[in-house]
Amino acid sequence: MSGFSISRRGLLAGASALGASAALSACGAKTGSDTSSAGAKADTSGDTVKVGLLNSLSGTMAISEVTVHNALLLAVKEINAAGGVLGKKLKPISQDGASDWPTFAEKAQTLITDDKVVATFGCWTSASRKAVKPVFERNKSLLFYPVQYEGLEQSPYIFYIGATTNQQIIPALDYLKKQGLTKLYLVGSDYVFPRTANKEIRAYAKANGMEIVGEDYAPLGSTEFSTIVNKVKDAGADAVFNTLNGDSNVAFFKEYKSAGLTAKSLPVLSVSIAEEEVKSIGTQYLEGQLTAWNYYQTTPGAANEKFVKAYQAAYGKDKPTSDPMEAAYISVYLWKEMVEKAGSFDVAKVKAASDGIELDAPEGKVTVDGATQHVYKTARIGKVGSDGLITEVWNSGKPIKPDPYLKGYDWASGLS
Repeated sequence: MSGFSISRRGLLAGASALGASAALSACGAKTGSDTSSAGAKADTSGDTVKVGLLNSLSGTMAISEVTVHNALLLAVKEINAAGGVLGKKLKPISQDGASDWPTFAEKAQTLITDDKVVATFGCWTSASRKAVKPVFERNKSLLFYPVQYEGLEQSPYIFYIGATTNQQIIPALDYLKKQGLTKLYLVGSDYVFPRTANKEIRAYAKANGMEIVGEDYAPLGSTEFSTIVNKVKDAGADAVFNTLNGDSNVAFFKEYKSAGLTAKSLPVLSVSIAEEEVKSIGTQYLEGQLTAWNYYQTTPGAANEKFVKAYQAAYGKDKPTSDPMEAAYISVYLWKEMVEKAGSFDVAKVKAASDGIELDAPEGKVTVDGATQHVYKTARIGKVGSDGLITEVWNSGKPIKPDPYLKGYDWASGLS
């Protein structure tokens, strides 16, 4: 398989699922469509099946989401070239969420009921995910969500392929604490992810001898940051924890440099700026700044070398890869393995087959945790270089078990 190798656990469960599928067919179960009870019908009657791609191809989030869409298309193309899924080729159906959360919900419903997709891949912001969550739940259809998020959520119809809090934000805080950067200023976009993440950061800080010296939010898409940056400059912070999303980061970091602030004088650790955003913002504004993700273009390994080569061959040799792109890319492969283990496109069977699916992915080994429908991931702190790439300066050493409700942390009790 192009890009990475696959191993599986739970083959007995897969064999059982295959046997159950065969038994249903033998008993006269309707063929040509896969359904969950009372759920939407996905059309599997032909030689192709449709998969939904739901991304912001316009608006303030397009700076981040267009490349995720491209990575999804690459995975579909590779899978089709290798024979498809259960002998059927995939037909991608793209819908533009347009950086508007009601639009995301509307387009999700269109993909499920009109296009009859077998699964959907996409969303970026937590606001868009929460807007579509009831749509997928009501229709019993699957969404594969590729971006790190604030945790404190599970859905039986969402697979969370990006990091949850204990795989990104907490390791980032641990790193800052070890560097002696204990006075933090929190800057974020004004919606669910930054506000929930900062609630968790405040709880962590209280339990770990850190101090939050300021906290400010700007509307998503805002380009006015002079007031916030001046407050940051005067707050006596050791570091800024940045949860801004989309093209607001361009304005923020330009204002940051204009105010005389640098990575050396007051470092910023960002959790939503990856290689694509670095290129859009400008390396001169970000050199030396820190990021927290689970994957970088520079992550070592043969699987990543193949992924970067394939992506750049498809979209241009100067195009960087990034964590959300990689998570989107592997999400299609993870779904493929679930389907093939189940021997069916049926949602209930795919969910039952998910536990223990493993990939030797570009980011390293990932394993699906069926209980939470999240994945084990390695945490990585990186630093932006003069070439615009991000180089890892620390990693967790092994994949971290997902803990979306932070049950393993006493200080987090009462957050959810």
